[in-house]
Amino acid sequence: MATIQETVVLHGHIIDSLILAKVLDTILMMGGTFDLQDVRIGVTRDEPSRARIVVRAASTELLAEILEAIQPHGASVERERDCSVELAPADGILPDQFYATTHLPTQVRLNGQWVEVEGIEMDVAIVANRSRPSAKAVPMHDVKQGDAVVVGRDGVRVLPLERPKEQDVFGFMEAQVSAERPHGHIIADIARRMRALRDGQGRGKVLLSGGPAIIHAGGREALAWLIEEGFVHVLFAGNALAAHDMEAALYGTSLGYGLTAGRSVPHGHEHHLRTINRIRAIGSIEQTVSTGVIQDGIMAACVRRHVSVVLTGSIRDDGPLPGVITDTLAAQSAMRAALPGVGLALLVASTLLSIATGNLLPATVPTVCVDVNPSVPTKLADRGSFQAVGLVMDAASFLRELARELGYKA
Repeated sequence: MATIQETVVLHGHIIDSLILAKVLDTILMMGGTFDLQDVRIGVTRDEPSRARIVVRAASTELLAEILEAIQPHGASVERERDCSVELAPADGILPDQFYATTHLPTQVRLNGQWVEVEGIEMDVAIVANRSRPSAKAVPMHDVKQGDAVVVGRDGVRVLPLERPKEQDVFGFMEAQVSAERPHGHIIADIARRMRALRDGQGRGKVLLSGGPAIIHAGGREALAWLIEEGFVHVLFAGNALAAHDMEAALYGTSLGYGLTAGRSVPHGHEHHLRTINRIRAIGSIEQTVSTGVIQDGIMAACVRRHVSVVLTGSIRDDGPLPGVITDTLAAQSAMRAALPGVGLALLVASTLLSIATGNLLPATVPTVCVDVNPSVPTKLADRGSFQAVGLVMDAASFLRELARELGYKA
């Protein structure tokens, strides 16, 4: 039977990161065959390897599907040509054959040279500029009529991540998620990274994306301490986390449940509404803290430590609090603007916000997803990042143990 073939090239740390094996397995599982040609294995840890692979399939359509599947692993077609572009037909509309990005480092070929795509994230388009040359990742809604959008897969290559040199949990590609695995060594490694970033031994900021379960479960004090001590530099949250944090400061309750009494209190269901109303009357969270109305907790710590805070809205929000961004696309833009420089991301107890944050992060940012629901860290691990670590545990236990590793005494 006649076959169609294409030659692809893999380059980098393709042996120790198991990339070559993944590519070959994918080809076979999809019904193709391959010949390995010119395999050169690096003899030292720092020396890259290279493999040239002839991929064969029974039809042009199947070959295209195989090439599409192995491209995220770094397999690029050997015959190099510039990427193709088409002009966006209208604001917010992409050409039919636009290239949809992964969150891995990506390059496009312009004027015979490979150019890094700036601001890479998953599920967006690439807008190219041949005159500079340059390229950037652009969300669909930000594309303007006439933008040169990359189409097809020619002239696009994805760079697989190599195994990190740091000897911690992020260096071993442990993407398994289980409630029965011990968490202590993972949390200790996270703490070491956070201390290094705070003390200037590493590069980057720490982002924490959190949900209201942090307050309900009893993690409020630990997180406030982490912020006060300079271990957290960016906070993503919804209206609920901020509202219940300040409810706890004013009433000692979270959603009407007494945090120290351990029971619902009379008329406690009103407390978060009264809290929001009071903050709205004052005008802002910052003004509420500066005037001493709110003196403790997460939001107070953020104001005192000048943490970059992005509060995003929800269809079920009460109020909402001043400063909450209720326009979804505006909230995405604010989150993107806060991401440059982030060197570690902690996604804690918020399904939708964790997934949204994970989708915005490049694969090069070590990421930890913590949730009592195993489907949440599993989804983050399925994004394909070697640096994604999932922990199935409650938010308060994680934050308290993390804070203790960093010197928290309470």
